[in-house]
Amino acid sequence: MTGKQLVEHAFRLEPVERIPWVPFVGVHGGTLIGTDAQQYLKSADLIVDGVSAAVEAYEPDGIPVIFDLQIEAEALGCELQWSADNPPSVVTHPLMDKKLHELEDYNETLDRLPLAAEATRRLREKYPNLALYGLITGPFTLALHLLGTDIFTQMMMQPDTIHDLLDFTRDIAVKTADIYRNAGADIIAVVDPMTSQIDPVSFEQFVTPPATQLFDHIHKQGALSSFFVCGHAQQNIEAMCKCRPDNISIDENIPLDYVREIALAHKISFGGNMRLTIVLLMGSEEDAQREAMDCIEAAGETGFILAPGCDLPMDTPPENLKAVTQLVRDPYRQDVVRALEVKQDADDLLNLQDYGNRDKVIVDIITLDSESCAPCMYMVEAVKQVAPQFKGIVEWREHSVKDVKAVTFMSSLYVKNIPTICIDGQIKFVSQIPPRNKLIEAIQERINEKLQYKVRVKKGELILLGNDPAECDELKSALERAQYELGTDLSVRCVTDANDIAAYGVTQTPALVTVNTIVKSQGYHPSVDVIKEWIKEIENI
Repeated sequence: MTGKQLVEHAFRLEPVERIPWVPFVGVHGGTLIGTDAQQYLKSADLIVDGVSAAVEAYEPDGIPVIFDLQIEAEALGCELQWSADNPPSVVTHPLMDKKLHELEDYNETLDRLPLAAEATRRLREKYPNLALYGLITGPFTLALHLLGTDIFTQMMMQPDTIHDLLDFTRDIAVKTADIYRNAGADIIAVVDPMTSQIDPVSFEQFVTPPATQLFDHIHKQGALSSFFVCGHAQQNIEAMCKCRPDNISIDENIPLDYVREIALAHKISFGGNMRLTIVLLMGSEEDAQREAMDCIEAAGETGFILAPGCDLPMDTPPENLKAVTQLVRDPYRQDVVRALEVKQDADDLLNLQDYGNRDKVIVDIITLDSESCAPCMYMVEAVKQVAPQFKGIVEWREHSVKDVKAVTFMSSLYVKNIPTICIDGQIKFVSQIPPRNKLIEAIQERINEKLQYKVRVKKGELILLGNDPAECDELKSALERAQYELGTDLSVRCVTDANDIAAYGVTQTPALVTVNTIVKSQGYHPSVDVIKEWIKEIENI
């Protein structure tokens, strides 16, 4: 069987001689040819070269032409923020100050739609035996790009308005599907990650009608279809199946065996869900093969497409993906991996028992990457909009699990799903963007609980004393970890001048001096007795 035949047979739940392998190569293709994401996604030539490099390196059975959920939004007037190592992100929402009928007249000549069609045509001609995926933005995610997070409020307050908007975005999706299909794509993949943010009742009310109509249209055009979702969308898997796609594809947030049972019961194929960051980006070749084997064994042989959970991070080591190719194509290697003892080192978890005891409230957002993951982007945006309201009392931080330290932090907080919001180390919002009022309420509750309606600001400093900067390195490393575990951000200063060190009464280095400035009075004259007590605290009398 050719790769294209393997994928088509799996989509139809027909027997296959081996599990099909479809790496979701997006801007990672740019890495393979030495260009950045922005240049890559603006050039049909570079896309063809990048996908070709991936085909030669990874021997896939299917591959997407482009993985960019902002193409349609850009054509409709959304402004984009470009990145060197991720697809762009949407930064403006036209429907915040325009009416639906005032948006751009959508057609195949707008912005980057022509290069998407050109790249598809050229890859179709170059690789006739490969299953080409044309990825389009799902109706709900495109609606959110156009309107912003107000969509969640309007779903409750003005449902008819949202139904009209989703009818509009369905029509855009139909036109984009036709562009890819006419250019030679075999599979139209409807990528709708923001559906992970709504419950099954809302899904069936708002998403099911336009999505079902879209998949029916794709079938009439003679193409196969896939419904992509990411995030903690387990509650919506059955609703997705009822939209009548040929395949659903999920990420690591959802157990593969759970998806298998529901999908096959609806006579629908399924794909996924290799871990992107912990395994493919940060792991070894052995980790990648073990992960692929685990997915294959959990999924079984019927209707399964082995794939990453989402778009590959740009800097994913090619050796890890080549290792997956070897495993998929070599039954002997599969037997070896099954027989190998799985070694799991204990995680070097952070001690976070005192995390969140500072005067300020810390809001941590654990994400895949807010530049490349739509649910992550909108969750970060929700926190960014709310934090200034608390006038310096609230600090917020994004922890992208593309970074090893962030993975450790995520594990230490026992966070299982992405994206997640934690407040002072406590998990508060899991894989769902909180409405503005709910987020404010949760933060205010923590402020009231911890600080009894009043936050006292303390300024502190840590001073490292050493003969030279190198002498302080080990102590500095321990200090950085201690701050990370406490959630503090005290300034750190290194002093190496011998006279300055002597002024602290220090005779041996390295040494650490803590400085704590506490505001004791404002706007009145304290008594001598009160001042004496404050001095005693400093002198330890």
